[in-house]
Amino acid sequence: MSISRMKLLFAATVLALCNATVSLAQGAADKLDYKPAPYMFVGLQGGAQATFTDFKFSKLVTPTASVSFGAFFTPVVGARLHFNGLWNKSGIKSNGASDFTYNYKYITSNIDLLLNLTTSFGKADYYPWNVYLIGGVGLNYAWGADDLKNSAFAGEYAWRGNDNLSYNLRIGAMVDYNISKHWSVNLEVSANSLPDRYNCKIRMSDDWQMTAQLGIAYKFGFSKKVHTAPVVVAPVEEFVGDRSAETASAKLDVNKQEREKKVEPKEPEKVLESMKEDVFFSIASVEIRASEASKIKAVVKWLESHPTAVAIVTGHADAGTGNPTVNARYAKKRAEAVAKAIKDAGINSSRIKVDSKGDKEMPYGNNEKSRVAIVVANEK
Repeated sequence: MSISRMKLLFAATVLALCNATVSLAQGAADKLDYKPAPYMFVGLQGGAQATFTDFKFSKLVTPTASVSFGAFFTPVVGARLHFNGLWNKSGIKSNGASDFTYNYKYITSNIDLLLNLTTSFGKADYYPWNVYLIGGVGLNYAWGADDLKNSAFAGEYAWRGNDNLSYNLRIGAMVDYNISKHWSVNLEVSANSLPDRYNCKIRMSDDWQMTAQLGIAYKFGFSKKVHTAPVVVAPVEEFVGDRSAETASAKLDVNKQEREKKVEPKEPEKVLESMKEDVFFSIASVEIRASEASKIKAVVKWLESHPTAVAIVTGHADAGTGNPTVNARYAKKRAEAVAKAIKDAGINSSRIKVDSKGDKEMPYGNNEKSRVAIVVANEK
């Protein structure tokens, strides 16, 4: 396989990985009780690899394994120390004789930069699914190609030097899914560019190695999320000069006038009652969840005991997902769903009014709680 075809294969793989994460749930960060970054991680991976040479690709696939240690310094940027090996295979196409394959071993140590594309282009600092772009440099050491050195091809193809230590350049992509706060699973595909002597034979051109691995990572060192309460500043009374004596005299005059007034009993004012319920919805849903049904019952019971009261149902959507047109439709349908449930429970439709704010107003300040229909009932 040529280098140009290999590059096209790698680009197609990265595109497929990115397409796998198109539908990412907004608002997931609201549920966290910790900061998404910084944190550290330890990872283990296993899969398959092959070196691209002039030999048949399918005959050179061997197992491979990796271990890594790293950290994410922000929700976007991280780094890792990555070790990969151990088994590899190469071959020589023979003119007139049978093709020759041989085994050798290698260890690659790389320092990789990790760029989280999901948080780079998304609106939040945390998503369950993430796509990482990987790039790095490192060192590789290969050994154990005894079959080649002892073969008839040794004079023409075997690397004659004793120094099989070489550089490694890497570019890759990873899809990572957080299954919990500390654990995630991942799929990584990477392409590695190495010097000619990497596979212990002379080919007069650099070698390319492709790896595909499944892995698991343990993440730790998170900081707690700090919730700060709003600061309420009390109004400061203006002080002008020393008026203590004047104020005391004025208070005596007022008290005297109040005592001289004839106190007439006042008829108590009628207090109008009201009630409020918030019916929350799942993302991209207008169905009333079973957990919210008790709130509908509470509204109906209150309206039955207050026959002159009117209920206003206002629908909302979160601005963090979708677009204004879609969110306006969700907000309206959520309000209509709650109004219908109240009507179906026996309340006359003339006592129910429907309103919608779309995503223009987020009554509770975050995405999750803004997917809501708010019922406010007041006596006339």
